[in-house]
Amino acid sequence: MVRLSDGARSKEGRCVRDVLEYRPHMGINSEGHLTMGGADLVELAERYGTPLYVYDEQRIRERYREFRRAFSSYSPLDVYYACKANSALAVLRVLREEGAGADIVSEGELFLALRAGFEGERIIFTGNCKTDRELEAAVEAGVTVNLDSLDEVERLARIAGERGEEVRVCFRVNPEVSPETHPHLATGLRESKFGLHENLVVEGYRRALECEHFRVAGIHMHIGSQITSTSPFLAAAARLFDIAGRLKRELGLELEFADLGGGIGIRYTPEQRYITPVQLAEEMLPLIERKLEEHDLGRMRLIFEPGRYIVGDAGVLLTRVHTVKQTPFRFFAGCDAGFNLLLRPAMYGAHHEVVVANRAGAPPEKVVSFAGNLCESGDLLARDRHVPEVRRGDVIAVLDAGAYGFAMSSQYNSRPRCAEVMVSSGRAEVIRQAESLEDLLDKQRLPSWFE
Repeated sequence: MVRLSDGARSKEGRCVRDVLEYRPHMGINSEGHLTMGGADLVELAERYGTPLYVYDEQRIRERYREFRRAFSSYSPLDVYYACKANSALAVLRVLREEGAGADIVSEGELFLALRAGFEGERIIFTGNCKTDRELEAAVEAGVTVNLDSLDEVERLARIAGERGEEVRVCFRVNPEVSPETHPHLATGLRESKFGLHENLVVEGYRRALECEHFRVAGIHMHIGSQITSTSPFLAAAARLFDIAGRLKRELGLELEFADLGGGIGIRYTPEQRYITPVQLAEEMLPLIERKLEEHDLGRMRLIFEPGRYIVGDAGVLLTRVHTVKQTPFRFFAGCDAGFNLLLRPAMYGAHHEVVVANRAGAPPEKVVSFAGNLCESGDLLARDRHVPEVRRGDVIAVLDAGAYGFAMSSQYNSRPRCAEVMVSSGRAEVIRQAESLEDLLDKQRLPSWFE
C-alpha cells in the first residue's frame, strides 16, 4: 500500500486518505489503484466490465460480528439481518453462516432466505400490506409473522384455520417517535403507514390471543433507517417496553421477545455524525434492563435487525467514464451507470463518496459532477466533487453502495442490470450474471392479434 501525501488533499480539506481512514477493508495498491478485500477494483472492472457491483465477504462478516459483540452482555439475544438492504443469495448465505436470522418483507425475500438456508423459525416476516398469498407462504414455511394491522389479524387467522396450522405471531407497534432522518426513511412517525398505533395495540393483541391458531410470541418496532443519534432509539425502546408492560397488566400477556428493529446509520462522509453499535448498546441496554424490571417482564429475548450497517460499506459500484463535458456551469463526467443502478442520490439526495479508482492516490485537481446515462435531469451520482483530472475511460468507484443499491435497481431506459461480484481475501467470483439485451424481453409477449 502507498501512503498518501498531504498534497492529495482537496480544497474542502478532504483526500482519499480521509475517505479510506474508516474503511479498513479498502486501500490503494502500488499501482495507485483502489482495492477492496485484497482485490484490485480496476482489474475487476477490466475483467467483468462496467457497471459492476462488488461486495467484500470478509467485511460483511466483520460488521455482523461487530454488531453482535456490542450487545453480547445481554442474553438471550438474536441478530436478524434485514434482507431488504441487499438480498443477493451469496450475501444471505454469508450471514446465515454467521448465525444471523432473517428479517424479510416479501414473498420474494422469503423465497431467497429459504434458498440461502435460513430455517423458518429463524425468519420474521415483517412488511405492511401483505397479500393472502404471502401469508399462505409464511404459514407454510413456519416463519414468525409480524402483524401490521387488525385486518391482517383476521386474514391470517382464516388462512391458519383453513390449514390447521399454528402460527407464531408478533405485532409491529408504531412508537410515534421521530428518528431524525430523511422523511422517506422514517417509519415510526405518528403519520406513518407502518404498524399498530398505541390506541389499537391492546385490541390487536386481544384478537390474536383469541385465535386458537396463533401463538402470540413478541412485540416489534422499527422507527427508520440511517439514524445517527441514540436518542430516537432510546425513546422508542422506552415506549415499546411500556407498551409490553401494559399488555401484561391488561391481558396477562407474557411475551417471549422484543424486536427493536434496525436503523443504525453508517458513515457516508468523514464529517458525518454517526454512532457505533457499542455506543448504542451502552445506552440502550441499561434502559431496557430498567424497563424489564419496572414492568416485571422477565428476561425477554432481544432481537435487532441491522441491514445497512452490515452490508453498506462492504459494497462499491464501479462505473466507467465514457464522455467528459464542460458546460457554462459544470464539468460533467458521463458514466455508464445511473439511478437505474443506484437510486439513493436521486431519491434521497444521498451523498456517496466517489474515487477515481485507477488514480486513487492522485491529488484533486478539478471539480466534477458525475452524471448517469439516463434521460433524467436528476440522474447525478455525485455533484461538484474535488477529484483528480477525470478522463474518458477512467473507472469510478461509488463507495458504500452495498445497501439499497442493486436491491433498488431497475431496467429503466431499457438498460439491463449489471453483474454482481463477491471478493474474499483477493479472490473474486460473479454472484449474479449481468443481464443481456435479450433479458429485456423476458416474460414479454405480443398480443395474439399482432401475429
